Amino acid sequence: MNPRRKKRMFAVSSVVAVIAAAIGLMLFALSQNIDLFYTPSEILHGKDGTRPTVGQRLRIGGMVVEGSVERADSSLDVSFDLVDTGPTVKVVYSGILPDLFREGQGIVATGVLQEGNVIRADEVLAKHDEEYMPPELAEAMIGIKHEKPQYSQGTN
Repeated sequence: MNPRRKKRMFAVSSVVAVIAAAIGLMLFALSQNIDLFYTPSEILHGKDGTRPTVGQRLRIGGMVVEGSVERADSSLDVSFDLVDTGPTVKVVYSGILPDLFREGQGIVATGVLQEGNVIRADEVLAKHDEEYMPPELAEAMIGIKHEKPQYSQGTN
């Protein structure tokens, strides 16, 4: 191989290595900030065969169960249950809730999984259009009655 080709090969190899290292570092940094979206059923039964682990950041979406909103008297703490088509999950939040938040309303919460069915939310967003529901979810929710779950001791 002549010297000119060796220089080009070294330059191309160097550029490819630098780009690969930069992409690897970006993916590593982003992996710690990714919030995966789950529904209450996926949190309890798993998504694609894997369940979220305690301490994992996630986003959860569902409908606020009627009669499940509990507000603290002396603070901004509030807890409520979320449901999709199956089991319910308890969301605990400290802060001011959005104006559109109410029972029976669809919401999305971002937070950390504390236990198998309890999420400590950092942010709660209310969906603007409560009339729209995906057809599959609407069909699955027809005739389903959700009872308030019994939580383990120490969760309040």
